[in-house]
Amino acid sequence: MGVTEMTRTTGMTNEGTSAPRERHGGGRRTAGAALLAAAMTAMFLPATASATASAGPVCYVRDGVRHTDVKGHTYTKDLYCENAVADVFATPEVYGTVIAKLKTSPSWFVCWESGDLHQGGNRIWYYTQGDEVTNWPLWKGWGYVPAFRIETEPDPFPGVPACMPS
Repeated sequence: MGVTEMTRTTGMTNEGTSAPRERHGGGRRTAGAALLAAAMTAMFLPATASATASAGPVCYVRDGVRHTDVKGHTYTKDLYCENAVADVFATPEVYGTVIAKLKTSPSWFVCWESGDLHQGGNRIWYYTQGDEVTNWPLWKGWGYVPAFRIETEPDPFPGVPACMPS
């Protein structure tokens, strides 16, 4: 059945007399479908929003990336994770030299190393490149961040390699 076959006349003019007015079929079906779609969207949005809000920080391991540090080590895997602003240390030591600041979040971390016990209650430190070099410019901000500054659980995060010995 074509569109012209579904056309019918209905309605009244504003003078109170009947006059033909074209109406194309499917008006009720289209309105019904739109109403159903709107209702389903409204029904599922609150659940989606609350699930996202309660999910918390997301950390994941990325393959196929490329980072080369100042020692010439190339890393093709990293941990991409939310983090707090943090000092980047030259070595994984609580009282070590701060060589950079990590200011952005999320950030990437290429490996982990066991070092000093830090405020987070473990000895895991993640190796990265800081956003702002504050000391030892030849190191270009490459150093260690204590695990408690990164939203990881557990530490070391599964799939992140241990750092290569220097």
